[in-house]
Amino acid sequence: MRVLVFVFGLCCSLCLQAQVFPPASYPQGYFRNPLALPMDLSGNFGELRPNHYHMGLDLKTLKVENQLVYAAADGYISRVKIEPGGFGRAIYINHPNGFTTLYAHLNDFNPKLENWVKEQQYARESWNVFLELTPDQFPVKKGDFLAYSGNTGGSQAPHLHFEIRRTADDVNVNPMLFGLPLADNTAPRILRLAVYDRTKSIYEQSPRLIPVKASGNHYSTTPALLSVASPKVSFAITAFDTHTGSSNLNGIYEGLLYVDDQVVTGFRMDNISYNDTRYLNAHIDYRTKSAGGAWLQHLSDPPGYINSIYKQVKGNGVIDISDGGVHKVHIVVKDAYGNTATLDYSVQYNGVPVAPVVNDAKMFYPFMLDGFESEGCEFYIGERCLYDSVHIRHSESTNTHPQGVSAVHTIGASSIPLQEAFLVRIQPSRPLSVNEQQRTLMQWTSGSRNDVQRVEWKNGWASARFRDFGSFRLVTDDVPPQINTPGLTDGANLSKASRIVFSVTDNMGRVKNVRTLLDGKWLRFTNDKGRSFIYRFDEKCLAGPHELEISAEDEAGNRVEKVIKFTR
Repeated sequence: MRVLVFVFGLCCSLCLQAQVFPPASYPQGYFRNPLALPMDLSGNFGELRPNHYHMGLDLKTLKVENQLVYAAADGYISRVKIEPGGFGRAIYINHPNGFTTLYAHLNDFNPKLENWVKEQQYARESWNVFLELTPDQFPVKKGDFLAYSGNTGGSQAPHLHFEIRRTADDVNVNPMLFGLPLADNTAPRILRLAVYDRTKSIYEQSPRLIPVKASGNHYSTTPALLSVASPKVSFAITAFDTHTGSSNLNGIYEGLLYVDDQVVTGFRMDNISYNDTRYLNAHIDYRTKSAGGAWLQHLSDPPGYINSIYKQVKGNGVIDISDGGVHKVHIVVKDAYGNTATLDYSVQYNGVPVAPVVNDAKMFYPFMLDGFESEGCEFYIGERCLYDSVHIRHSESTNTHPQGVSAVHTIGASSIPLQEAFLVRIQPSRPLSVNEQQRTLMQWTSGSRNDVQRVEWKNGWASARFRDFGSFRLVTDDVPPQINTPGLTDGANLSKASRIVFSVTDNMGRVKNVRTLLDGKWLRFTNDKGRSFIYRFDEKCLAGPHELEISAEDEAGNRVEKVIKFTR
């Protein structure tokens, strides 16, 4: 009879697991490796990154640039993107099977495409472009040469970023589900367990961290029975995955939580939209990570996570153990190839009454539009800003900035993540002239980080939106940006030079609308990674005398212009 009960329970668990994540079918072998090198990953789909999930594969290029990049399948180049950060230089290809592949951080495109893109940049008078193409402009066959690999945009080292998306809705799909030629027979590794007291906000506590020990691909805690001081708990894990022959610590594909032999909830990194990638901050223990701690992936679905990667079966992962009994916990971690690691332990509430949370700050909740108002500051948090309920405190201090025109208002804590920007309204400490109002910025600071936004005025209050809590103040800015042209002076002879380089800096750190004219006509300067502006001499600047005009603005609208005459 015992055997029958066990078999029945096992079958139920397997059925429930299938209901959580029904199998999905993707074309196998349709896409080739976009490089001529053996596939070797420095990053995989769903890997944890600051403020976002990694949305594709990072393919190693032997630590060098200019490896040949090829079309992964037949189709046509549908989009080309060039930007200072992000993808840098990128190509999108639409395929007849309903998927789109993306190739990013590229150097030069193939000559025909490179020339066409240059023409479009000059037609639009912008180096930063996002171009839409028709199917007949650049059709490609599987294996056609597209571009050279590079390190452009937000890349930190040479590699190729490769994505597969559904063309219809632009949702990213895990490329490892398409049968790409990557060997993987290694199971994920689990490094630690975290336990949370769910009688209070996850942003108002530090979890109890539990080390784990391995026996093959099975893990356990020491002690095996965890006695906890809360009647409601949830769990998180630190885990990573590798593939055969690699030592890179990549992300895991799937995590499932079982309690008392019943699957409760789980997450899977199979498809994620760029619209939802910032929800990584709901998936991880943001407070611990922002304090310099480990990546911890929750095995509970927070209430404010929209389009969640979690699937709930018997709850959201917050476990009621108030009965004082011993509850068995079983965690399953998988990679995209099905390699599996498990963690087993038990948990028991020790019966000690939980002290009530004492906090005089106002509590805010997901899916509620709510605000705070004081004499000099107001803030409003929208329905989709918060992932979990949390107390948010406001305090006021003196503004020591030499051009400060308000008190400093500290709102919330940097350890509380926001999905969407919230509205901050500040009243200046003295009446401002119209000219001062036009040059007023709201400055945000948090530790060593800072940003500014131009404000909107209404009834004597300045407002702006920010995506992080911290300290806020109003400052006036009448200092224009500075154009720096090292080695380039008026009257210079550049006949032996290969390029012109300049940079633009600003006292508030925000520069925009940089424009360059050569003899009155727009000249293309690149601005990779938002650092130096670079023009390499070509047919646009022939031998003879020339006049280069550079202009730039800052966030407050201050404008600067510099004119340099030189001979080529």
